[in-house]
Amino acid sequence: MGSEETFQCLRSAVPGNAAILALGKAFPHQLVMQEFLVDGYFRDTNCDDPELKQKLARICKSTTVKTRYVVMSEEILTKYPELAIEGIPTVKQRLDICNSAVTQMAIEASESCIKKWGRPVSDITHLVYVSSSEARLPGGDLYLAKGLGLRPNTRRTMLYFSGCSGGVAGLRVAKDIAENNPGSRVLLATSETTIIGFRPPSADRPYDLVGVALFGDGAGAMIIGSNPVLKTERPLFELHTAIQHFLPDTEKVIDGKLTEEGISFKLERQLPQIIENNIQDFCVELMGSAGYSEKDFNKLFWAVHPGGPAILNRLEKKLELFPEKLNASRRALTDYGNASSNTIVYVLEYMLEEAKNVKKDEQWGLILAFGPGITFEGILTKNLTV
Repeated sequence: MGSEETFQCLRSAVPGNAAILALGKAFPHQLVMQEFLVDGYFRDTNCDDPELKQKLARICKSTTVKTRYVVMSEEILTKYPELAIEGIPTVKQRLDICNSAVTQMAIEASESCIKKWGRPVSDITHLVYVSSSEARLPGGDLYLAKGLGLRPNTRRTMLYFSGCSGGVAGLRVAKDIAENNPGSRVLLATSETTIIGFRPPSADRPYDLVGVALFGDGAGAMIIGSNPVLKTERPLFELHTAIQHFLPDTEKVIDGKLTEEGISFKLERQLPQIIENNIQDFCVELMGSAGYSEKDFNKLFWAVHPGGPAILNRLEKKLELFPEKLNASRRALTDYGNASSNTIVYVLEYMLEEAKNVKKDEQWGLILAFGPGITFEGILTKNLTV
């Protein structure tokens, strides 16, 4: 990009408003093809239940996921065979694996992001770290800061166990930090692995199969700051209004518990319906800040955390969105699965890829995610690359 183009891009950023200045991602080395997942999972867990196997095969086809990256490997199961056995206390082993894995992935994603940003790591003033895959003291924020060589006076904030809404929640926090600390540059890092909840199949827990078919591992990173430096930084998305709502009496719909066998998650079937019932009012409130109404849904771009195909389908139907509006979310789901808090980074990267096909009058959009609570996170944003 030439200096004149860079100036045009920077000129559209409102002074004082935070913007995403760079994106980065990283993954473990193990790539899982969805077509081979069922046989591999039942082999690795020494399970021979034809009915459960057929059920998982049906779920896998419905997820639209084709590939995912995972930390779990034959080497790990050889070293820790107890992870595939029902009823054995394994939380210590799981945390030993997860704590190391999420730190390494977060470092790699952050290094990729910082390289694209183009400024030295010493210019980072704040760190926001998000994960639902580890538990330790000190937390992963410190190990990430140490691994990156951040200055000791870098101000750190941790968001633990926010689930699928954690990436957008972290972005909301980073936005507030950037806008209230002039000259600051905030590194937001997310990192997740499913090993913390890996379990053998059980007829008593049929809902576990949805997680097996849907979730993936990885890390994401963003640099957020206001008043971009001309010729050094290129703002990608300007962040405007950010809101969060929780839906009363829905805390059991996404239910997670840390037990002696790791984390157990249970997703109720009504989750997509609950999101459908409440999404319109939430989006209308968010859009109103830019002067849009419920008649204008298709005038915006949509960066939605792909919790699963049912959620995307219901959102598309409820808001009467054109099919292409959720392309980036569907691509992220197909290529990476639901990687929890990380996935919004992958969606935003695909949004940038597709920006060349976006009309000039479709610069405004929404960044959305849904997590435990049930919690809705949303940010009104503007694509500055269009």
